[in-house]
Amino acid sequence: MNAEALANLEEGASGERTLRIAGRELRLTHLDKPFWPELGITKGDLLRYYAQVAPVLLPHVADRAMVMKRYPNGAFGPFFFMKRAPVPRPEWVKTCSITHGSGNVIDFPVIGDLASLLWVVNLGCIDLNPWYARCDDVLRPDYLHFDLDPGQAPWEQVVEVGFILRDVLKGLKMPPLVKTSGSKGLHLYIPIRRGPTQKQVWTIAKALAQELAAAHPELVTAEYRIAKRPVGRVLVDYNQNALGRTLASIYSVRPTPDASVSTPVTWEELEKGARIEDFTLRNVPARVKRRGDLWKPLLSAKGRVDLGRFL
Repeated sequence: MNAEALANLEEGASGERTLRIAGRELRLTHLDKPFWPELGITKGDLLRYYAQVAPVLLPHVADRAMVMKRYPNGAFGPFFFMKRAPVPRPEWVKTCSITHGSGNVIDFPVIGDLASLLWVVNLGCIDLNPWYARCDDVLRPDYLHFDLDPGQAPWEQVVEVGFILRDVLKGLKMPPLVKTSGSKGLHLYIPIRRGPTQKQVWTIAKALAQELAAAHPELVTAEYRIAKRPVGRVLVDYNQNALGRTLASIYSVRPTPDASVSTPVTWEELEKGARIEDFTLRNVPARVKRRGDLWKPLLSAKGRVDLGRFL
């Protein structure tokens, strides 16, 4: 961890700071701006959090296009999405060029080091939203995932559905990793061998979600359209696997009243009653220091699932 970065982002830091990180100069602004006024959490606190978790966060977002969701006035102010890396920007901020269906080429920022991470957070990005595929092949993702969205269902039902889905996936030799979404639900990720296109991964996820909904209609739905979605069911959202979609990354802070964090958890912790609000900007750095990165397997070349058998 860069000692200067943390030293210059000490609690209560105000105004502006200019940091030198690995030879790169970075100007941070409005450090005392309230981002969670009721919690006394400032923009400087948000930057300090990301500096603390950078060693475990950066490997999960490196080499991926980043969609920026900017909250210039804090967690409860207006926000807007921004894909194209702003100009001017530091010359050391890398970009990932992706051609959209319209033919337009968009240069997304890539967050591969601490300076770039703090640069994008300084723009007001509370959470991080990376692409599922790396920049060397943006059409072929590294994982398949499911977003368990409770709608009006209670948290306990989300957890129950999470365990049901886990067991189905394990039965298919696709053991998932799990994290809190930091917002309302759970995210289950399965590391896969690169090869299938994003559309093929989406097709497999859709089939699995629909089978789960058919087997457990009292608990689960795969109906994406809100108007047709049955009340009190957990949505097993497969559509987040579509090309260009993103989910909040691992260790992302979310714009919630608790400043909750999308945090890797163990299935045992969920069995014992772990909840989204247990993991926040204020306590996750200590948890990481104590437990390490529970999602290291998502980065490993070993143990990745070959989806070819489903195609």
